[in-house]
This record gives sequence, C-alpha cells and structure tokens, in this order.
Amino acid sequence: MNRKLKNSELTRKTVSEFKASKKTPLIVILDNIRSLNNIGSVFRTSDAFLIEKIYLCGITATPPHKDIQKTALGATETVAWEYHEDTLSLIQSLQNQNIKILAIEQAEDAIMLDKFNPQSDQAYAIVFGNEVKGVQQEVVTQSDTVIEIPQYGSKHSLNIAVSAGLVIWDVFCKL
Repeated sequence: MNRKLKNSELTRKTVSEFKASKKTPLIVILDNIRSLNNIGSVFRTSDAFLIEKIYLCGITATPPHKDIQKTALGATETVAWEYHEDTLSLIQSLQNQNIKILAIEQAEDAIMLDKFNPQSDQAYAIVFGNEVKGVQQEVVTQSDTVIEIPQYGSKHSLNIAVSAGLVIWDVFCKL
C-alpha cells in the first residue's frame, strides 16, 4: 500500500540551497501575460525544475503582488527574475549570448513538441505568449525555432500555465 508523504518527509531545498544549485539551462520568457495567477504558476513550475531565470516582459506584472504570490507559493524568492519592457530586444540580446529562442506557438513550419530534440550543450529560452493573442508575431519571426504543442481535441489552445508545465517538463526530461 502506498502512503502519501508528509511535507516534513519531502527533500525540499531552502532558498539559499536553491540559489546555489546547478540550474537547468532553460530561461522562461513571459510575453505580455495578463493573468497574475498564470505568472505565479509559471514561477512555481520554474522552481520545480530549477529553471535558470524568468524574464517578465511588456504588460506582465512583477512580484511582489499578492495574486502572483498566491500561486507561486514563495517561488518568486527562489527563481531569479527580471523585467524587460520589450520582448523583441530581450530575445535579440539573448541570441547575441548564443541562447537559442524557442517560441511556443501555432505557426507555419512549427516543430511539434514531441519531435523537438534539444542539444544538451545548448542554452535555451522559451517564450510563452499572451492568453488571447499568443506570442507577438515579431517575436515568433525572430525566434530560432517555433514549437507547437500537439492537440487533438476541438479546442486549439491551452492555458499558458499548462503550456509552460508541459513544455518545461518535456525539455527538462530531454536535457
């Protein structure tokens, strides 16, 4: 019989242990995310997989904010983050640092997530877009690769927090 573990039995890192840990070579970019709960959820997922950094861009709100904290559960204290007004200039700067930009979007010639094979010696930044409009076209155009999450039902969109969880987990496992 399986017994649920108590919180005291989980091997959780302290904030200082998290900050000192070797990070997954992944950066998350939130491009104009309007929902504070989605922002908090992405922080929490990023904490779970030791993501290097989150960039909050455009209208994306920044910590501290009670609605971000409600879903982040303290992950805004562990995961490094920075605000940038302009997503396009940010990704151009990251590309100049040899970081490959992956836009998560439904687009012509997109690679399906299950077919994407990251290189273990390459750093990546994953761009997630606005809940209604998605990733800005100019950002999609500038990206090195566009990745689409395969979907088979009648709806052709996922909540951004769900998309982030799927993509981060998939890339984390492949790395």
